[in-house]
Amino acid sequence: MEAPTTNTMPTVWVFGYGSLCWYPGFEYSECITGYIRGYVRRFWQGNVTHRGTKEKPGRVATLIEDKEGITWGCAFKVTGNHALDYLRQRECTLGGYVTEYIKFYPRLASEQSGISGEAFPALVYIATPKNEHWIGEEPVLVTARQIAECRGPSGHNVEYLVRLAMFMRDELPGACDEHLFELEGLVRRFVAEANVNLELLLIGNVTPHRIRRDTHEEVRRHVTFEFASRVPDTKLRCLHI
Repeated sequence: MEAPTTNTMPTVWVFGYGSLCWYPGFEYSECITGYIRGYVRRFWQGNVTHRGTKEKPGRVATLIEDKEGITWGCAFKVTGNHALDYLRQRECTLGGYVTEYIKFYPRLASEQSGISGEAFPALVYIATPKNEHWIGEEPVLVTARQIAECRGPSGHNVEYLVRLAMFMRDELPGACDEHLFELEGLVRRFVAEANVNLELLLIGNVTPHRIRRDTHEEVRRHVTFEFASRVPDTKLRCLHI
């Protein structure tokens, strides 16, 4: 199955698993929660343009292949190239990410919305060891300490981590991400030990707004993993934009 190119597709679904979950920064027509298979979320990418500096790089999320992995997030439906141009600048030019199309599995299905519950291709931004800001695996205490101390043009690195953890708890209660929540716990501890008001670190240069997700869901239900098979899927053709 070959993914369409940005010149021919009128509509694209973009999967967010990091700051896009709480601050997309672009216009979209729908937002739904769900997951991708075969990857886990890790804070192995350095950042010097948004959440850190060249002297003290922050830590942001990327995806690492894991045949039994599942990463939860949300997919945005966008039309036209404006959002993709914005994301190319934000994620690729400044962030060092590349793009791939990966199957996205909606959490809910609805005949009224046209969402069937079956997987469909979504554009995903992934950092790889080939980019200059790659950190790779490091002790979780080192990552947490770096996040607790770093700040960049978009705000404190703590905001990036904590708001992502808040999204997971608020929108996907019951979904598991041990790496994310272990980091959050350590960072909260470091901030408290430094006698810093955590709320002040959550005030960045961007103002997150409430995102209407799963608008076809009449009654919010807890996440169930009954349908989340851990058999890895085949990755679709890589597209660099």
